[in-house]
Amino acid sequence: MNAKALIPLFGGFLLSFSTSAANAQSLGDPVVSITFGAGSSTHSGALPADSGTTSYTYSNADFPQDGSYTIENSTAGSGSVWWSATDHTGNTGGYMMVVNASVSKTDYFYKRTVKGLCSNTKYQFSAWIVNLLRSNDISPPNITFSIEKTDGTVIESNNTNTIPRTSGNYQWIQKAFNFTVPAGVSDIVIKMTNNSAGGAPANDLAIDDITFSPYGPDISASFSSTGSSITASDCADVPQTYTLSTGIPAGYSVLWQSRIGNGAWSDLPGAAGSSSTYKITSPTAAGTYYYRVVTAQSGNINSAYCRSASNVLTLTVGSAPVATATVNTPVCAGTTLSFSASAGVSYKWTGPNGFTSALQSPAITPVTTVATGTYYVTIKASSGCEVTTQVNVTVNAQPVAVADVVEPICEGSSVTLHAGGGSTYLWSPAKGLSDVNIANPVASPADTTLYTVTVSNGTCTSTATVQVNVLKKPIANAGPDRYITQGQSTTLNGSTEGTNVSYYWTPADNLSSTLELKPTATPTEDITYTLHVVSNEGCGDEATDEVFVRVYKKVTVPNTFTPNGDGVNDTWNIEALDTYPTSTTQVFNRYGTLVYKSTGYPKAWDGTINGQNIPGGTYYYVIDLKNGKVMSGWVMVAR
Repeated sequence: MNAKALIPLFGGFLLSFSTSAANAQSLGDPVVSITFGAGSSTHSGALPADSGTTSYTYSNADFPQDGSYTIENSTAGSGSVWWSATDHTGNTGGYMMVVNASVSKTDYFYKRTVKGLCSNTKYQFSAWIVNLLRSNDISPPNITFSIEKTDGTVIESNNTNTIPRTSGNYQWIQKAFNFTVPAGVSDIVIKMTNNSAGGAPANDLAIDDITFSPYGPDISASFSSTGSSITASDCADVPQTYTLSTGIPAGYSVLWQSRIGNGAWSDLPGAAGSSSTYKITSPTAAGTYYYRVVTAQSGNINSAYCRSASNVLTLTVGSAPVATATVNTPVCAGTTLSFSASAGVSYKWTGPNGFTSALQSPAITPVTTVATGTYYVTIKASSGCEVTTQVNVTVNAQPVAVADVVEPICEGSSVTLHAGGGSTYLWSPAKGLSDVNIANPVASPADTTLYTVTVSNGTCTSTATVQVNVLKKPIANAGPDRYITQGQSTTLNGSTEGTNVSYYWTPADNLSSTLELKPTATPTEDITYTLHVVSNEGCGDEATDEVFVRVYKKVTVPNTFTPNGDGVNDTWNIEALDTYPTSTTQVFNRYGTLVYKSTGYPKAWDGTINGQNIPGGTYYYVIDLKNGKVMSGWVMVAR
C-alpha cells in the first residue's frame, strides 16, 4: 500500500506524508549486524571477540593458506587465482572476512553466540557471500549455516549448495533463511562451516554483512485522518493532528516509534499496547520525520530483540519562506509605486482598485490616489509552503502649481511674479529674484529668463514656469570712422541693439538712404554722420552714435616752376597738399641728393636749399600722403 499527502500550511511548513509498500512478513532491527569494520590499512587484524570466533588461523597475507582467514578490504594482492574483490558494505576502506577453506570439512570458519532472544519468536538470518575463484575447474564454496542451542542441539540448518563462479567478475550473493527460537531458549549459537574441502586451491570465499533480525507477521502502517487517507493541505504553524494506523495480529502488541532525519528510533510516549491507532501533532520545525510501528508477542513488546517493524512512514516538513514585503510609500500621485517581496518561487499580489500581479517586484506607474490601501502578497517557497504578508500604501495628491503670465518689462525694470497651489514655494534660478521662497517675488532679470516654481503641499510637489521677457534698451553703433578721397564714396557700417527698435541717419547730405544701417556716403567735405536708434516699446531714451568721414582733397603736383623773382610762378605750389598735415614731401637731384624736405607742406618750396638757389634743372619728388597713397614724379626748376 502506498499513500502520500502534501499539506502546505499558511505561513508555516509543508508536510509530506508517504508510506512504503507493506511486506508479506515484517523484519525488525538487526539483532546482529557484522560488517567487519573499516580502516585505512589493507588488513584489520584478527577477528575481534565481539564479532565471533573461528577455528581457522588468522593471516595478514593477501592470499592466506588453507585453513586460514584474513580481514581485509581488497583481494587485489591475491594473484591471478582470486577475483580482485572489495567489501559488500560499501564503506570507505570497508573490511570483509576472506576465507581459504580448510582441508577438513568439520572445521568451522565462523561462530558467534547471541543472547537475549525471545522464545517462540521467528528470526531471519542473512549473509552476503562471494565466490573468489576465477576458474570453473576449481571446487566452488558450499556452506552450511547452523543455528544451535548452546549445548550444540541444532535448531535450524541451512545449506547454500554450490556458490557458482560468475562470468567476467565476482558477484556478492545474499543467502538468508528463517528460524524460530524454541520455548525456554534465549541464547543461540550461529555457526558456519565449509562443506567442500580446501586444497590447491578450492572452496575459497569472502563473507560480509552478517545479520539476523526478528521476523514477525505482516504489519503495515499508514497515515489516516478520521479513517480516510490524508489529501488536505495545511501549514504546520497551525498545528494539525493526524492519526497513525495499523493492524494488530492476534496475540501481539504494538509500539509506535519516530525518528528525525538519520537519527535513532525512539518510542513515542504512551504508544505501546494494543491500540491500532496513535495520534500525532504535526511538527513545526523543518526537517524529515519518520514513523513506524513495531510488534512482538504481547509479553515481548519491550524487548528490541523480539520486535519486527512495519514499513516506514515519511513526513517532510518543508521550510516556509520568510515573508517580507516592502514598498516606497508614501508616494505622490503621478510617480511610480514600487513593491518588492522576499525570495520565493511564485508570488500573488492583490490590492485596491483590482490590482493583481505575479511578479516579485511589481510597480504601478503613474500611480493615482485610488491606489491607497492595503496590499497582500502570498509567497510560495520551493518546498511548496505559502505565506502571506501585507503592506500599507499611501498615495498623496499632487499640488496643482500655478504661475501667472507676466507682461514684458524694459531692461532695468522689475515685475512681481505670482504663484499658487501649495503651502511652500521655491523659485529657480535665483538670479534676479528678490526672494526664492515666497509665492510672489519681485523679478528684475537682466535678460529674458524662464523661472520655475516648485510648489509643495507638505508631501508632494509640482512645478510651473513663467517667462519674464526683458525688452532691451536701444544701443547705436555708427561704426568706425571713414577716410576717402574727394570724389570717392564709402559705406557706413552702422549697427543697433535692443528690442523692436527703429533707426535713422542725420544729416541726409550725400547719403544713399537715412533708413539703412549701411548706407553709401559720398561727401565732398569732411562730415560727421549721426545714427539715431529709438525703442518702439518705449524702453529707454533715444540712443545716438557718430561716425566721422574724412574727405581728402585731390592733390595736383605741377611739374614746372620758375623761381626767378619776377613774382610769377616763383614757388612750387602743390594744390591741396596742405590738407594732409601729416604728409611728407622729399625732392632729390639727379644724383639722389636730398635738396628739399617738409612735413605737411606749410609753405610752398621756393627752389632754394639752405637759403641758396639750386641750379635749374630736373628734380625728382616723393610725396607720401600718409593715407596709404604715395605720389612720385619729376619737377623742372627753370631759372
